[in-house]
Amino acid sequence: MDAIHEKQDFTQGNILKKLLLFMLPVFGALVLQAMYGAVDLFVVGRFGTTAGLSGVSTGSQVLNLVTFVITGLAMGLTIQIGHYMGEKRPDKIGPLIGAGVITFLVISAILCVAMVGGAHTIATLMQAPKEAINETMTYIRICGAGIFFIVAYNVIAAIFRGLGDSNTPLLFVLIACIVNVVGDLFFVAGLKMNVAGAALATVLAQAVSVILSLVIMKKKALPFTMKKSDLRITKKTVVFLKIGFPLALQEFMTQISFIALCAFVNALGLEASSGYGVACKIISFIMLIPTSLMQSMASFVSQNVAAYKEDRARKAMLTGMMFGLTVGICVFILIYTHGDLVASIFTKNTIVIQNAVKYLKGFAGEAIVTAFLFSFYGYFNGHDRSLFIMIAGLAQTFIVRLPFAYYQSIQPHASLTMIGLAAPIATSFGILLCLIYYFKIKKTLFQES
Repeated sequence: MDAIHEKQDFTQGNILKKLLLFMLPVFGALVLQAMYGAVDLFVVGRFGTTAGLSGVSTGSQVLNLVTFVITGLAMGLTIQIGHYMGEKRPDKIGPLIGAGVITFLVISAILCVAMVGGAHTIATLMQAPKEAINETMTYIRICGAGIFFIVAYNVIAAIFRGLGDSNTPLLFVLIACIVNVVGDLFFVAGLKMNVAGAALATVLAQAVSVILSLVIMKKKALPFTMKKSDLRITKKTVVFLKIGFPLALQEFMTQISFIALCAFVNALGLEASSGYGVACKIISFIMLIPTSLMQSMASFVSQNVAAYKEDRARKAMLTGMMFGLTVGICVFILIYTHGDLVASIFTKNTIVIQNAVKYLKGFAGEAIVTAFLFSFYGYFNGHDRSLFIMIAGLAQTFIVRLPFAYYQSIQPHASLTMIGLAAPIATSFGILLCLIYYFKIKKTLFQES
C-alpha cells in the first residue's frame, strides 16, 4: 500500500534491523517518560524533604499503576491497527480510533474522580509512612486532576505505534520531558513547593505534550481519515477491548503487586521506604529495554500474522530474546558493581543509598530473565493471545511474587535483598508457563498461517 513507508512494513526485510529501528524510538520515548518520575525524585531529593521523597516515591507508584493499565488497554488499539495495516485496510482504522477516543475519555473521568476523591484512602492502603502521608495524598490528587492529559498521551502514542511509526511518539515525550525538567526546577527548587511542585510539573508537561501532538497530528499525512461520526462507542470498542482488557488487567495486577511490595517495605520505616523508592526509579530505567522490546514485538508480529508470515513472527521473537539477553547481562553487572553510584544520583542520604542497593542486588537477575518473558509476551500479543498473558501474569503475581515478598518482609531481620529477589523468581516461573503454552499452540499457529 502506497501509504505505508517501506520502513513501516515489517513483513519484509532484515528482522533485526527493522525491529531495532522501530524499537529504538520506542525505547527513547520510554526513557524520556521514565525521566518524569526520576526528575521528580531527583529534584525533591535534592531540594525537598525526606518525607517529600517518600511521598513522591509512593505517589508515583499509584501513577505508574494507572499509566500501565492505560497502556495495556491502548495496546488493543496498537495491535488492531497493526492488523489493519498488515491486511492493507486503512479504511477500518478511523472508526476504530473514534471508538477508542470516547472509551478512554470515559475511563479518564472515572480515574479523575477516584484519585482526587480517594487520595487519603489510597495513601492509607499504600501504608505511606505517617510522616509522608500528606505529601503522598498531594501527589495523587494533583496527578488525578490531570489524568486526562496522561491518558491522552498514551492513547496517541499507541495509535502511532500501531501505524508502524515510533518516531512521532518520541517527539511528543521529548517535549514533555523538557517541560517537566523546567517545571520541577521552577516549582520545587525555585518556589520550594516540594511534592506539589513535582506533581504540577508532571501534569503540565503532559498537557503541553498532548496539545502539541494534536497540532502535529492535524498537519501530518496519515494513512487513514477519521470523521466526527466515528466518535462513538461501537462494535469497534469491543474489538480493541477484547485484546486490551486482559493486558490491562494483567498490568493492573502486576502493578498492584509492586504497590503491595511498596506497602511491605513502607512498614519497615521511612528510610527503607525512601531507599525502595530510589531503587524503583532505577528499576524503571532497567525495565525499559524489555518493555520497549515487548511493545515493538507486538506491532512487528501483528503485521506478519495478518500477512500470514508466522515463521517470520517466530524468528522476530527469538531475535528479540537474544538482543534482550545481551543487554540484560550488561545491566546485571552494572547493578552489582556500581549500584551505589547510580543510587547516589537521586539522594545524598547514605542510609537511603544503602537500602536502595540492598533491594537492587536482589532484583538484579530480573534484568536478564525478563528479556525472555517480555519477548514471549510481545509475540503472544501480536497473535491476540492476551488472555493467556493475563492468566500468566496473575499466576506470577499471586502464586510467587507476593507470597515470597511478604514472607521475607515479616522475618525478624527482614532483608530488602530477599524482598527484591521476588521479581526474578516470579519472572522465571512466568517463562516456564510461556514455554509450556508456546509448545502447546505452536502447531496451531503455523497451520493458521
